[in-house]
Amino acid sequence: MSEAFTTRMIDVVTGSSETVHDLTAICAEFLREAAGGRDGLLNVFVPHATAGVALIETGAGSDHDLLAALHSLLPADDRWQHRHGSPGHGRDHVLPAIVAPHATLPVIGGRLELGTWQSVCLVDTNRDNADRQVRLSFLG
Repeated sequence: MSEAFTTRMIDVVTGSSETVHDLTAICAEFLREAAGGRDGLLNVFVPHATAGVALIETGAGSDHDLLAALHSLLPADDRWQHRHGSPGHGRDHVLPAIVAPHATLPVIGGRLELGTWQSVCLVDTNRDNADRQVRLSFLG
């Protein structure tokens, strides 16, 4: 692998309830090692059929609002044709069509360039799988 490209898989435990899990500090730590002060792009990718990556404000209720909105759009009931797992689990498989499983973000001087209130978050509505992986890739 060249110095221009560095990638790492990280493990995240999301628990048994729906969550918006903040990855911003993990991304910053990865960039301190991988970017070495350079400009480039950070790609955050969740290799799961039932999770996504969002840029959202956390800690002020927006993360809970996102989960509430997803509940309205994707109710956990028996309408879904995909039926294995917990009742309503089929909606978890629709989630990545709404909350993409990836984000590509600018890195300037080795630091993630986010807006004032933006955080990089893993969105996980799947209560059946608490063990997640996130691939962080830096292209300088």
